[in-house]
Amino acid sequence: MYEMKIVDDRGHELPPGETGEIIGRCPFMMPQYYRRPELTKETIKDGWLYSGDMGYVAEEGFRFLVDRKKDMIISGGVNVYPEDIEEVVVQHAAILGAAVFGIASEKWGETPIAAVTLKKSAGVHPAELKASINEHVGAKFQRVSEVLILDDFPRNIAGKTLKRLIREDILADLKTNAQWINA
Repeated sequence: MYEMKIVDDRGHELPPGETGEIIGRCPFMMPQYYRRPELTKETIKDGWLYSGDMGYVAEEGFRFLVDRKKDMIISGGVNVYPEDIEEVVVQHAAILGAAVFGIASEKWGETPIAAVTLKKSAGVHPAELKASINEHVGAKFQRVSEVLILDDFPRNIAGKTLKRLIREDILADLKTNAQWINA
């Protein structure tokens, strides 16, 4: 039998509608990571596997995946899920793809950045994109502080966008004072 629940940062189960980490357990669950005791200790607690995925249970009992915990942005003490912003970004007619992630901010702790790829015929300025995104997101804490236009996203073998590499490139550019879009 497989069990699953949604928990807060202290491991307490959350009521329907509240977002938290998805955890589960079953008789055939992995017992540990091979030769990685630290990772095992982080991932398996009291017999429960902490997935690193954030989600919630609806009143009807359906479960919804929200985002990866490690991708969550904490801005002004509020949890910001990049996927919520990405859904708004890709609605713009010029946008082909979007990757939203957080970078450090002295004022907010972290601030959302949107990296985008454009459709071939699109010619749009980053300031226009930033204004459009910030006009359509649901809350002030979801507003992006920068828009970066890329030719393509770095991807893993499965085609998943590697936000970590985009973030690392931006931070490297900022440290070396390289020019990049500051919309």
